[in-house]
Amino acid sequence: MTEELHKLGLRMIQDSLEAMDQMLQDSPMRLKHWIVESHTTKQLVTSLGTVTFRKTLFTNKETGTSEYLLDRILGLERNERLTQDAEARLLSEAVQTSYLRGGEETSLTSEVSKQTVKNKLHQLNFPVHEVKAEKKKVDYLYIDADEDHVSLQWREKKGDLRENENHQKNNNLITKLVYVYEGIENESPKSKRHRLVNPYYFCRVNTGEDNLKFWDEINDYITNHYELETVKKIYLNADGGGWIKAGMNRLEGVTYVLDEFHLEKYLTKLTSHMKDSRDDAADELRKVIRSKTKKEFTRLVPFGRISGGRNRSKKN
Repeated sequence: MTEELHKLGLRMIQDSLEAMDQMLQDSPMRLKHWIVESHTTKQLVTSLGTVTFRKTLFTNKETGTSEYLLDRILGLERNERLTQDAEARLLSEAVQTSYLRGGEETSLTSEVSKQTVKNKLHQLNFPVHEVKAEKKKVDYLYIDADEDHVSLQWREKKGDLRENENHQKNNNLITKLVYVYEGIENESPKSKRHRLVNPYYFCRVNTGEDNLKFWDEINDYITNHYELETVKKIYLNADGGGWIKAGMNRLEGVTYVLDEFHLEKYLTKLTSHMKDSRDDAADELRKVIRSKTKKEFTRLVPFGRISGGRNRSKKN
């Protein structure tokens, strides 16, 4: 029954498209400017499956150019084989899993190749953020910055990865992720889970001077969307990587903060040699970091218990 329903749906789409094409052929308005040139058969992949239908090529009397007017009505580019609903399914799956799965999930009864999925993804152009007429007024802004490593199957084409003398492939790519938000809030009144307030995400694969352009884009977004005169503090939460610290020079009035994840990472590294007393030492460091001064921290680390007991008798 499911198979027959699919066939019925595809036939209805075919009949609708061919009826629209016939209306163009019979249209008195069309006759004033366009003449029938030829007929052809086209296949179009929809979310339901592949539809085969006839359409007409028309030639303009004044310019001599030829065009499938049905494609214009449908909003199809030249040689386009996918409808918008099929392309939406393709992209939705591809960004979550793989090119292969994206091609398989394009429609319910047919699929497209991995190369088609790749081409669709690489053709995407995301618009630059819009400038709002009225800027927001907030007390605090937060910027989180981090990077991730992506393993590539190839760089330009399949088989172009090379191994070094240690048999390591050059398939590693570093992506930079930055997001700007206004704080955190509970997902619901009784929920223990949190979510970001009005986040805006930036993601790039940059090196060298392009890193500075990346931060300039982030600065433009903040400047264009927020009334900076009313912002008390802008916090940059990060691990202190070189490209992140370079960005601080491109942003005005930013206070750098080591984020909680990397803080715990460094505390573990700092106290891991202390074995059973590690937890107590880490707790003492947290208290100093949160409630005391940098001077107190530097005094504690080299001479106190954090250093594993060195000079303990002198300190005590």
